[in-house]
Amino acid sequence: MPMMNGYWFGFGGLFMLIFWIFVIAGIVWLVLALSRSQARTGDGASTALRILEERLARGEIDVEEFRIRRAAIAESTR
Repeated sequence: MPMMNGYWFGFGGLFMLIFWIFVIAGIVWLVLALSRSQARTGDGASTALRILEERLARGEIDVEEFRIRRAAIAESTR
């Protein structure tokens, strides 16, 4: 019987080790995924400028309004 108990303890210990490896790997993956998503968003000024350029390209605003708003974005980032 002692051999059986030793076998099951070793087997359970192996599963416990695998469990903790998955938990730690999951935490690392979550932290990396969150940091990548924040890095991808960039700063607000570049996003605002990109949207403004798209609006100009679609003809929603004219060149004069584009220049005024671009200057406002540049001022807000100083």
